[in-house]
Formats: sequence, structure tokens, C-alpha cells
Amino acid sequence: MIREVSAMPQSEVEILVLYYSRGGATARMARHVARGVESVAGCTARLRTVPPVSATCEAVAPEIPEEGPPYASMEDLQACHGLALGSPTRFGNMAAPLKHLLDRTGDLWFSGAMTGKPAAVFTSTATQHGGQESTLLSMLLPLLHHGMLILGLPYSEPALTQTTTGGTPYGASHVAGPRGENPLSEHERELCQALGRRLAQTAQGLQGMEAGR
Repeated sequence: MIREVSAMPQSEVEILVLYYSRGGATARMARHVARGVESVAGCTARLRTVPPVSATCEAVAPEIPEEGPPYASMEDLQACHGLALGSPTRFGNMAAPLKHLLDRTGDLWFSGAMTGKPAAVFTSTATQHGGQESTLLSMLLPLLHHGMLILGLPYSEPALTQTTTGGTPYGASHVAGPRGENPLSEHERELCQALGRRLAQTAQGLQGMEAGR
């Protein structure tokens, strides 16, 4: 069962699965990424989202959303052992609500709190060529500035060469359809879970190295 609240044992490796989703497609991807994380013994996924923002100013939103996981905090980012970041595309770029959160992480950058942690990204688009790869690359830029270790999907994953829907070496992706009518394909689900699994295994390995020093 994927945990949407925290209070995890210190011995466990915790991966923050942080996303914005308006139509639900990216949220479904996030849950499959989280399943991949939790398929690795000793690893757990913490699901977090972000509130929407308006076109003119920051929108006022309740501290706790009416449904779904809680909103992410700076403490979530600081405490995690790895990060999976998900967003729908907005003209080939990440959605504004997710960028708004990342734009507020200056203190974490200054302190180096995210440096050396593994990170991966995922996205959904309405169409096959709706900007999946450019969106994933745009999401990687702030993570590189934070000094995070970037993970993609290797071609040793069979679904990456077999998929006729979503799936890129830069991260997991999904073709949701113009009205979000498409469910995740089998290959898209496999690649979401593979991304979460690879992220968890890498974070676990890095923690083991730290413990052995």
C-alpha cells in the first residue's frame, strides 16, 4: 500500500514522488512510480502534490487538499533520499505550479540539501508529439542546479523499445489523449514502475555507501 502520510522508520530509504496533475493522468503515473519504489525491499514512497496557481498571482489554497496526497513542503524535499518529479506538459515545459515550488527552493540550493540525491522525472501529454522530451528536459534543469544525480530509463528495459505509446530514455511518459481519455498502456505502466524501482535501488545503494564510510 502506498503511503500518503509520513512517519517512516529511520532505517528505510524514502523516495519523494512529487507531482502536479490537473486531469489525473500524471497522478496515475505517480502511483505507478511509487509502486516501483515500494517493490524494492526497505524502500518507501512518499506521495506529494502541489496546489494550482492563478495567471496573475499565487492562488489561495487550503493547507490540506480535499482529496489525494498532501501538498509538498521544503521539509519533504530536504528529508527524502531521492526524488521523482512529475508534471503534465505546458507548451513543451513543466506546469507553472510545479515550477512555482521549485522556484522557492533557494534555501535548499544554498545549503546543498539536495546535492548527491538521485532524481528522475515523468510527464504526460495529450498527443504523441506534444512535447514529452522537452518537458522532461525542462524538469531536469533545476535538479542539475541542485546537484542531484539524474537517472533516466536505460534501453535494457524492454518496454522502452517496444512501446508505441509513451516512454523515453529521459524519463517515463504517457500519451493521455486530447481529453485525457487514454488509460496508461501496459508499456507505460512498466516504465513508470521501472523508473521508481531504479530510483529506489540507486538511493538505497548510495545510503549503503554512506553507512559504510
